[in-house]
Amino acid sequence: MNLAILIAVFVGGLIVGIPVAVTLGLASAAYLLAAGIPLVVMPQKMYAGIDVFVLLCIPGFILAGNLMNSGGITERIIRFANALVGWARGGLGLTNVAGSMLFGGISGTAVADAASIGGMMIPGMKRAGYPADFSAAVTAASSTVGPIIPPSVPMIIVGALSGISVGRMFLAGAVPGIMLGLAMMVTVYIIAVRKGFPRQPWQGWGELGGSFLGAIWAIAMTALIIGGLMSGLSTPTETAVVASVYAFAVGCFVYKELPLRAVPRIVVDSAISSAAILALVGFANVFGWILVSEGIPQAIASGVLSITDNKYLVILLINVLLLFVGMFMETIAALIILFVPLLTLATGVGIDPLHFATFAVLNLMIGLTTPPVGVCLFICANIAKLPLGPVVRALLPFLLTNIIVLLLVSYVPAFSTWLPALLMD
Repeated sequence: MNLAILIAVFVGGLIVGIPVAVTLGLASAAYLLAAGIPLVVMPQKMYAGIDVFVLLCIPGFILAGNLMNSGGITERIIRFANALVGWARGGLGLTNVAGSMLFGGISGTAVADAASIGGMMIPGMKRAGYPADFSAAVTAASSTVGPIIPPSVPMIIVGALSGISVGRMFLAGAVPGIMLGLAMMVTVYIIAVRKGFPRQPWQGWGELGGSFLGAIWAIAMTALIIGGLMSGLSTPTETAVVASVYAFAVGCFVYKELPLRAVPRIVVDSAISSAAILALVGFANVFGWILVSEGIPQAIASGVLSITDNKYLVILLINVLLLFVGMFMETIAALIILFVPLLTLATGVGIDPLHFATFAVLNLMIGLTTPPVGVCLFICANIAKLPLGPVVRALLPFLLTNIIVLLLVSYVPAFSTWLPALLMD
């Protein structure tokens, strides 16, 4: 009965549109009241969920991304991406994807990518003659690359939950992230050829070199982050602080587009974004603790193993479950609630923890572009001033492409384990 109340309040909250973090909190409070458990348990479990040292790097990476974005990074990345691939058929669509791949190495979040890249690219693509629904769809789809290519906020959460090295998680996402981006570029090109989308003239080696030099300080941030982690000179949290200082210095003194008077506002906005994520982590930890106390994770594992203990079928079942969950639940909440029990199931049938963590995060990133709770989908449709229907239809080829990449990463462990083994073992 108490579990039914928990599920009813949670599902009801999602249906009426209450934010996921608040829904998790309300459902957890309703369960505690029905079960006669003192409500003081709630703040205790929330604090336990966020009292993890590695989570301190989330505010640092968010601040670094916001500083670089306000300091002219987005424009320079798009200019370089356009000089690199914009000459091909459907060049602005290819630029959109390439820009997301480069920007993803700075922001670490899909929502920041969709808002920043989309705010520039969607209106620009519409003016150049691209359909509005395609412009929004390619932006939403490519924004999911951000949390795969390091740094990655979801992978930081996974590291905190499982004890897997965040540095290894970052490296594990690099190859799948590049695969995802390249596959979407192929999809853009095929659609562009079929529909006769415009192309731009080649801008010359001078523009390519000049745009690269303009963006080099931004691109170097990814090398700074990965280099610090691989060399062992800094922890993820220390790397996030270094990245923030670097972003401030580049924005103020190299690009000279970040006025000092804007910094306090950026710090406050970053703190608000970080607080929202950590509040979600806290409420999801309470919800997850309730599910564990009710034996739900064990029931999921037993249910799957009663069907099959074949590793490849288990991978398929996990992917189907996460794709379904990603349609209705925010990524971080889904990770906190489901990751540990599914990791136990995965390792029980011989799946490498790092491999599982990589395809689980990739899977839930796809959920950011699927209705009814696709945050990036909503952002891009809003920028394009379109209802969801046309954008979802235009998004279908990209969803198919992303699922193909997901299956490749799921069934070929080397895509996620090769680079960490090469550089960190």
